[in-house]
Amino acid sequence: MEPTTAAILGGAAGLLIAFLVWAAITMSDRERAVDPAPEPEVPKGVGDVLAVLRSSGVVLDHEGRVLSSSPAAVTYGLVRHGRLVEPAIQAMVDKVARHGVIEEQELELRRPGMSTTNYVSARVAPLGARHLLLLVDDQSQGRRVEETRRDFVANVSHELKTPVGGISLLAEAVMDAKDDPEAVDRFARRMQGEATRLSSLIREIVELSRLQGTPVLQDPPLVDVEDVVALALEHLRIEAEAKDMTLTDKVAEDLYVRGDQDMLVTAVRNLVGNAISYSDAGTAVGVGARLHGDTIEIAVTDQGPGIPEPEQARIFERFYRMDAARSRATGGTGLGLSIVKHICANHGGDVRVWSDGSQGSTFTIRLPAAPETLDAHGVDVQLAHGDDAPDAASPAAETPSPTLTKEPR
Repeated sequence: MEPTTAAILGGAAGLLIAFLVWAAITMSDRERAVDPAPEPEVPKGVGDVLAVLRSSGVVLDHEGRVLSSSPAAVTYGLVRHGRLVEPAIQAMVDKVARHGVIEEQELELRRPGMSTTNYVSARVAPLGARHLLLLVDDQSQGRRVEETRRDFVANVSHELKTPVGGISLLAEAVMDAKDDPEAVDRFARRMQGEATRLSSLIREIVELSRLQGTPVLQDPPLVDVEDVVALALEHLRIEAEAKDMTLTDKVAEDLYVRGDQDMLVTAVRNLVGNAISYSDAGTAVGVGARLHGDTIEIAVTDQGPGIPEPEQARIFERFYRMDAARSRATGGTGLGLSIVKHICANHGGDVRVWSDGSQGSTFTIRLPAAPETLDAHGVDVQLAHGDDAPDAASPAAETPSPTLTKEPR
């Protein structure tokens, strides 16, 4: 081959190789420039639905990554850093991702830093071909209500058995002693006492059930606290005289609250009745009322045996008795203080107890003062909770003076 021809062919071959190399580089650059596969998108409208759900809602992909979540899910602590927190729920998600079958379970969850257990219903279902939907409903409140209902029914059944059984036994005793007038009279009196106790128990159960179903009062009328105290004491005057006890009261003028007068009379009467029942004969029970800040405090003070501190947190529970034997002897049902608590709650207030545990107790009902009270006492509503107000938690501030100077009614 001639040199000239060989040079031409060699140049052409070089150009061809150069072109192939350039083409390969260009193809490679184009392949690298192609965008990666897009992440799965949340189906349209799902985010809007999650935003208004009361349930905790989460949308995930099949790898378990959180794509969208409702505010409730974040608040409840189910989602953190784009992943599910609870292993039990993550296991449900993994199972649905593998099998494509809806999974539903009742779970007990404990939130980080909390000692309480939450009961939830969790449901995971496929959402289209590439997504999963998790819904979690908190059942804790319903579970607690159901437990309270069961306890209430059990307690009521137990409490009813005692007087009913007593009446039955006494009826048999009357029949056996029909030829002994004195025995018949004695047993009949005991039957009457059991029947009275049974009637009181049923009445208080009905009252408590009614109060628990009653919301906070709306647009209630004006109630004079002095009238409430007077009516409560009037109902118990004979009972106090039977034990040679003195009822005294000291109520500041122009104290008004918004509420139901009959309910408030019941609350004060229950406190005074307890004070009479648990105090020794010859002692005194005092009732005081005053304005403290923008709150009206009605305090009932006795000279009884006192309430140990560990018991003070429990005495407002239904059917709870610090001394069951003495409570039965006095005819107590264990519902009186619970009724007081619910009446106060329905009026936007509360009830507290103070005792040194050895001698005497003071129960204080605290209710929002009506504007008419603040006007009458020249109290500026804006300053009612000022820094100069006494500490309401201290016995001195919480308790109107037990040494009452007003003469008994």
